[in-house]
Amino acid sequence: MKNWLLIAGGALLVLMGAVWALQGLGYVGGSFMSGAKEWFVIGLVAVIAGLALGVPALRRQLRASKRHN
Repeated sequence: MKNWLLIAGGALLVLMGAVWALQGLGYVGGSFMSGAKEWFVIGLVAVIAGLALGVPALRRQLRASKRHN
């Protein structure tokens, strides 16, 4: 159960980080973050953190499911 929470949290961080990075680059408008380069950096860090959180949990989940089959 814990793996699924880590996977979901990691996926959420990746999605949020991607939106923030795109806003920072100016591809998504309508926000105070649009065109602000620091939001690109913050978004990139969030994407990396989400991957670091979710990928190992996903690997553990896949290994555990293979053992039970």
